[in-house]
Order: sequence, then structure tokens, then C-alpha cells
Amino acid sequence: MEVFLISFFSAVIIFITVHSIIKVLSIALNRDEISKRKYKLIMAISIFIGTFVAVVLPFGYQRLFDAIM
Repeated sequence: MEVFLISFFSAVIIFITVHSIIKVLSIALNRDEISKRKYKLIMAISIFIGTFVAVVLPFGYQRLFDAIM
């Protein structure tokens, strides 16, 4: 149960971080500081990495708790 709660709250923090990165990128795009192609690339990479980390995180926490106990 504790692994689920820790994973859930860590995933929330990761998704908030990815959301903030996307907001910053959209502001940069509106100010013409980055190109539309670079915007799409960085946005896709950040979403992929955030989702990957959020999915793999519970397994890492489970191994950590198994090692501790």
C-alpha cells in the first residue's frame, strides 16, 4: 500500500513538472524564441520521459522497500 501511495504522489509531481515545462515552451513559442519544430520535439520528449519515469517508478520503489525490509 505504501508503495502505491509513494508512486502516486511521485507521479503527480512528475506530471506537474512536465506540465510546467510545456507551459514554458508555449511561452517561448509565442515569443518566437524557439521554432515550432523544436517546440514539438522537446514537448514530445518531455511527455515521453515523464510517462516512462512515472510507469517505471513503482517497480523501483518496490525493490527499494524489499531491500530495506
